[in-house]
Amino acid sequence: EFRRVLFRSKKIVALLLAIFLGQLGIHNFYLGYTKKGIIQLCVSLLLSWTYVAPLAIWIWALVEGINAYQGKQPDADGRPLSD
Repeated sequence: EFRRVLFRSKKIVALLLAIFLGQLGIHNFYLGYTKKGIIQLCVSLLLSWTYVAPLAIWIWALVEGINAYQGKQPDADGRPLSD
């Protein structure tokens, strides 16, 4: 039951993707923001040798994940995320 509820909720999935794979922009691909996801992925890969860029991108992704979880960020089609 827990897994069914967990994966039905787009809010929780978006938050977990942002926390664990946020530097790669996977949460943006999941929500349909392909362009933003590609930007995060490219910046992360191109500047992975620095210390500041990956940390900044992870914080950016974490903020987006929290906003998605709180319902402040809809998916790319403008629909609110499911609970």
